[in-house]
Amino acid sequence: MKAIIVHEFGGPEVMRLEDVPTPAPDAGQVLVKIEAAGVNPVDTYLRSGNHAHAPALPYTPGKDGAGVVQQVGDGVTEFKAGDRVYTAGSISGTYAEFSLCEVTHLGRLPDNVTFEEGAGIWTPYATAYRALFQKAGARAGETVLIHGASGGVGIAAIQWATHAGLTVFGTASSDEGKKLVGDQGADRVIDHTDDGHLEEVRKLTDGRGVDVIIEMLANVNLQNDFDGLSMFGRITVVGNRGSLEFNPRVVMGKDATVYGMSLFNAPAKDKQEIHRAIFDGFDQGYLKPVIGESIALGDAPRAHQQVIESKAFGKIVLVP
Repeated sequence: MKAIIVHEFGGPEVMRLEDVPTPAPDAGQVLVKIEAAGVNPVDTYLRSGNHAHAPALPYTPGKDGAGVVQQVGDGVTEFKAGDRVYTAGSISGTYAEFSLCEVTHLGRLPDNVTFEEGAGIWTPYATAYRALFQKAGARAGETVLIHGASGGVGIAAIQWATHAGLTVFGTASSDEGKKLVGDQGADRVIDHTDDGHLEEVRKLTDGRGVDVIIEMLANVNLQNDFDGLSMFGRITVVGNRGSLEFNPRVVMGKDATVYGMSLFNAPAKDKQEIHRAIFDGFDQGYLKPVIGESIALGDAPRAHQQVIESKAFGKIVLVP
């Protein structure tokens, strides 16, 4: 089969399309024919070696994908050959024509969801759900500010939050991105390149500030986020690309709570809750990924370059 292989950590160029043996499932495992693979910012951190969970070399990137069950190992009763699934993890990686998964990595893909959309499910929607509900405890009637709302996680957060009855402010910078955020149902779209955007947040909340902030780029925004946060507000940090000088007094002054999170750390019971919520959301139609671009598997380096650009627009997927 064809697969992207990383032999050394580095830039996007270290990813190469190679011929490798197709894996066979052992007991409790499932082989999935990948129709589309999701590309996430965390994939770029892992590839560069700048992540606490850096994989052993060589490896095939990717945990998110969607496709059809090709073969099941002994003891697998939850799925059978021909079932449509999305992946929430992978043993062998999803940037490939086939991916070997533990049965617990898989979720059923509703018939009304395409494979490309399915490839954009797990990391964005699980991250957004965990950030909003399992960490920040967001609830109906509250107001949430979603930074970088035109990217995959941002779009997912808008959809989750609006369905849950929150008032949603979403930030973006490009005209295309701002239109997308509005189209997804945000109550107000804010240009985060405007130095006064947090003042706008305060005005929109009658000076009170928002209850929850979902922070995608903490090294740039976190210090200033407190200018737009309410007393006793909560911030969930889901993305960061560097260090910052931070004054803890801004947290103390508002009795605020800052949560860090990583899907790698989510316990099994939380993941089970997320899987159930995802299936319900897609089955009922209030969740739907926006695909920014579909890129051929061999062009994975270009996909990685695009996913880390600041003007995110929808989900990037690889197609074998």
